[in-house]
Amino acid sequence: MYESKMKSEMTDHLYEAILSLKDKEDCYRFFDDLCTVGEIQVMAQRWMVAKMLHDGETFSAINEKTGVSSATITRVRRCLVYGADGYARVIDRLADKKDS
Repeated sequence: MYESKMKSEMTDHLYEAILSLKDKEDCYRFFDDLCTVGEIQVMAQRWMVAKMLHDGETFSAINEKTGVSSATITRVRRCLVYGADGYARVIDRLADKKDS
């Protein structure tokens, strides 16, 4: 089992709350209350960058399409290559769901 450096009782409670969300409306309502608009936008940008890198997009194409800095693209790429496989697991899961 994966052991995160962020593991704590508080993060366990947060992730349990996230796992209880049933649909996009639940997600919008929960994250609207939990996060600032800026925090949500940053997470959404990182997620888009991860998907685009996974699909083989270049740094310049990603920057042009998203406006995300090369530093952010590099950080996300580093996570895809050396991270905990979180992005890859979700990308693969969504692809499997789409193919079903």
